[in-house]
Amino acid sequence: MGSLQAVIIIGGGIVGLALAYRLSVVRPWLRLTVLEKEAEIASHQSGHNSGVLHSGIYYKPGSLKAATCVRGRREMIAFCETEGIPYRICGKTIVATNDAEVVRLQRLFERGLSNGLTCTMLEREGLAEIEPHATAVKAIHVAETGVVDFRSVCAQFAYRLSEVGHSIVTSAKVIGVREANAGVTLITTAGEFGARYIINCAGLYSDKVASLASNKPNEKIIPFRGEYYRLTPEASYLCRGLIYPVPDPRFPFLGIHLTRRVSGEVECGPNAVLAFAKEGYTKSSINPSEFIGIITFPGFLRLAAHHWRYGLQEAFRSLSRRAFVNALRKLIPEVEDEMLERAPAGVRAQAVSRTGEMLDDFVIRESARTIDVISAPSPAATASLAIADSIIEILDRKM
Repeated sequence: MGSLQAVIIIGGGIVGLALAYRLSVVRPWLRLTVLEKEAEIASHQSGHNSGVLHSGIYYKPGSLKAATCVRGRREMIAFCETEGIPYRICGKTIVATNDAEVVRLQRLFERGLSNGLTCTMLEREGLAEIEPHATAVKAIHVAETGVVDFRSVCAQFAYRLSEVGHSIVTSAKVIGVREANAGVTLITTAGEFGARYIINCAGLYSDKVASLASNKPNEKIIPFRGEYYRLTPEASYLCRGLIYPVPDPRFPFLGIHLTRRVSGEVECGPNAVLAFAKEGYTKSSINPSEFIGIITFPGFLRLAAHHWRYGLQEAFRSLSRRAFVNALRKLIPEVEDEMLERAPAGVRAQAVSRTGEMLDDFVIRESARTIDVISAPSPAATASLAIADSIIEILDRKM
């Protein structure tokens, strides 16, 4: 075993790297090591998201998501400006296409104001000035929303960490944990590492890592694949910024939407379908043991029994390109099939309780020597620096 490190962070995604970076700044005397099971950092959720800098309009006032998203977005923008990382504040429109959605849109507008955001309610004429090809009965424009390449952000976090002598060890999958009074020993595929404290930011595998450390959570991470198309370059004029539908409050997913990324490409999606592996980026990706663990989990069975109609709708749209196009046409009627091309998929780590509830807020748990970030779905990338501050508060109480 190597020398005893003060803190080891498991997971080289944006939450783990943001935490390590923040610790290196505010607690410079700590010795830090980040362990990543892949050969490269940001290989999963952090490198497969749409790059949206979320405003915080969706989140219940007072929730951890709301507080960290609003603060984290400001901190992320400041980091990008300091480090010269390209980003764009382009605003987002949320469109209601029928009278029933207008009622939910009004509630969302009020929530945005409660969260301190610059929101404007638009009639058709106002929407046409911002997104001339979108259609709606009414819409909200949220000025603060933007886009950035989070993979570039992760690379800069890693550079700043290495610059001051901290270690990022790749190809280091954690396979065992030994706890003792003096600290914790992590057994990995890259050898053994000792720490006074470990912080689990393992994303899709946060539940498994927590179980290794004798902190078996009641929740399980259920992977949902987000399937995307993109507009062809010739059709990209149809979307200037970000166009979203009014979300269904029963689900944590935001529905099929359009995002003009920082690269200029316009991404469309996602379909949210159950993945048959935690890293199931394609329909053919199957991990039998993980899949059996998912479908035998009581929480998943209760979730499926309650929301099977929604699941069938998403699955149908996954199989039918025409159904996907029709969903996009509710937002932009001019979209045609030939305007779309396939884009890479992502996988969302959705924490589900044993009672079948999809956890909507961030969940951070602690024991004597460990801190587990059990649930960190969107907007975790936007909020990552603020989430780091919350974790540091917990760590400070232990040290």
